[in-house]
Amino acid sequence: MSNPKQSSGIPYIVKFIIGVGLMVLGVWISKNTTELRHSLEEQGIPLDIGITVSVVGVFLILIPVLNTYYFKPLADAINERTEALESTFGEAESLRSEMTKMKSDYEQRLAATEAEARSQIQAQIREAQNLRQTLMTEASAKADEMVKRAQQEIEAEKQKVLGQLRREVVNLTINASERILGENMDSEKNRRLVTEFIDSVEVPR
Repeated sequence: MSNPKQSSGIPYIVKFIIGVGLMVLGVWISKNTTELRHSLEEQGIPLDIGITVSVVGVFLILIPVLNTYYFKPLADAINERTEALESTFGEAESLRSEMTKMKSDYEQRLAATEAEARSQIQAQIREAQNLRQTLMTEASAKADEMVKRAQQEIEAEKQKVLGQLRREVVNLTINASERILGENMDSEKNRRLVTEFIDSVEVPR
């Protein structure tokens, strides 16, 4: 156990000696001032000077001891506890600030993500609309091309059929003329004449 620390610049050993001296002096005063004590008591002052001096001596001995082994450790413990609480409060405040910053960052990232998602959705919608328009345009062009091709094929088939009908009519006309006239009418000239006649009386399309 270490010696009590010095207080007010006076070594503890000096205080101890003074304290013991005061205790001894107080006992001596208490034993040799009985008449003075009784006189004070008769005057309503219950004061024993010897005991008072002894108590002062006891305090001189005990106060440094109590200060070193009780009050000082208690004050140190209180200060340490106070520092720990302040550190805890500081950490809690720092954590709260960090949580607030994290929340703000999260909200910003969430807002940015939502904005990016909306932008991507709008871009995909525009792309789908453009694709739809392109497909409709291509489909319309293909349909027009198919209709045009069909009309051309129909017209070609029509001309083919009309040509076949002309030839049949020419053949029938020549055969009929041969039967009526009893002569061979199948010549290039006669065929040309019959064809021109048919073309002249053909109903316009």
